[in-house]
Amino acid sequence: MLLVLPPSRGQSPGAAGSPGLDLAALSLPELTAARRRLLAALAGSPHDPAGQPTAPAAEVFTGVLYAAAGLPGLLRRPAIADRVRRDVLIALPLLGLVGAADPIPASRLAPGPIPGVGGLGAFWRAELACLDARVAGELVVDLRSAEFMQLWRPPATADWVSVRVEQEVDGVRRVVSHHAKHLRGVLVHHLLTSRGAVPTDAAALLRTARTLARSGRIRAAELAPPARPGTPGRLTLVQD
Repeated sequence: MLLVLPPSRGQSPGAAGSPGLDLAALSLPELTAARRRLLAALAGSPHDPAGQPTAPAAEVFTGVLYAAAGLPGLLRRPAIADRVRRDVLIALPLLGLVGAADPIPASRLAPGPIPGVGGLGAFWRAELACLDARVAGELVVDLRSAEFMQLWRPPATADWVSVRVEQEVDGVRRVVSHHAKHLRGVLVHHLLTSRGAVPTDAAALLRTARTLARSGRIRAAELAPPARPGTPGRLTLVQD
């Protein structure tokens, strides 16, 4: 299972005096050359991370999803820390995909065009093809919005599932936004800490999500298959 998270607007930069960005310390070393190329294109711009302190990605991002996921605490639990390092990647326009424990600077770079590089969506999609073999036959649980989904799309060989949150009021369903981030974080925490076998496909993901309903944290969980080839299936969490 691979959990793919978005960055958050809420960020807490590393403490003054913390080390600067070291590309050799990041997950997915296959991306080092691409990362170096993008950083060179950003040199001297407002998004240039040169000289900025770093902190583990799980501590830099402090938004609603991350508050509910509680990744810093999980990284301090020996029985779960390796699972977090292995199963969580965060989409970041500055660096492609990074691990939860990777030391990164705060960055609000949007996935738009960069002079000399082009659109970051196309740039990173080409580079992140290196992940295709890793996720072949694996479950990919995608918590990203469409804005960050453009950075990487799992291959057809993966069991790709996005997560949506709806609210039911008087029998009518509607998509929710702000609280959706909280429930996505709750799901991330639940998937990383649940006892038993780690979900390996969409059906197993649904069974695990339904334990949140039995605990009263959501009303229901539902699964829809991909609408067409090249798109994710959809896990819907229904809140009261």
